[in-house]
Amino acid sequence: MSHEEAQLERIVNLGGDRHKILEFYEDWASTYARDVVEGIGYTGHVLTAKAVTARVGPEAEILDVGCGTGLVAVELKQRRPALRIDGIDLTRGMLDEAEETQAYRSLVLGDMNHPLDADDDTYDGIVSSGVFTTGHVGPERIDELVRVARPGAPIVLAIRDTAWEGEGFSAHVDLLERQGRLRVEESRREPYLLKTGVFCQLCVLAAA
Repeated sequence: MSHEEAQLERIVNLGGDRHKILEFYEDWASTYARDVVEGIGYTGHVLTAKAVTARVGPEAEILDVGCGTGLVAVELKQRRPALRIDGIDLTRGMLDEAEETQAYRSLVLGDMNHPLDADDDTYDGIVSSGVFTTGHVGPERIDELVRVARPGAPIVLAIRDTAWEGEGFSAHVDLLERQGRLRVEESRREPYLLKTGVFCQLCVLAAA
C-alpha cells in the first residue's frame, strides 16, 4: 500500500472524531494536492468542475464546500476565469494552501456539520468532492446545500461509491426529490482514484 493509500485508509478509520480529523488534515495540507493527484490519480476536482461549468453562467457565484487546498477552484477558473468562488473548509492549513491559488473570492473556516453562514438562495452553483463520505459529513447535510442554492442552481457532489449506498446518501437524495426540494439531473458512477481502482458517484442535483 502506498503512502497516499494509507493516508486515505487512515482518515476513513478515524471514526468521525472531529479533533482527529482536523489534526490529520492540518498535518497533510502542505503535500495534499500533490499526493492525491499524482500519487493516487484523484479525479474528483476535474469531474465536479466540468459538471458545474456546463451548467452555470460565466460570472456565476459558486460555493466550494470542503475546498481543501483549492483543486476544484483551480479547475473551475481554468474553464471559467470570471467565476466568483467562495470556499469553506474545516482546517486552517488547507485554507492557507487554497489562498495561494488566488482562485477564491473568499475563504472561510467552517464545519459542514453545522449550519453554513450564508443566506438562503445565495449561490448559482455548489460543488463538493470527497467531503460527503464516511466519517466526514453525512447525507442530511445536503439539506444545507439546498438551502443556500438559488432555485435551479446545480449542486454537484462526488461521493465515494461505497458511501453512496452504504452511508445513505442515495436514499436521502431520493427523499429530498420526493419532497420536491430538489431534482436529480444526473447520477452516474465514475473513476475516482485512477491508480487504486476506486469509483465515485457523480451526482448532479438542481435546487428546487
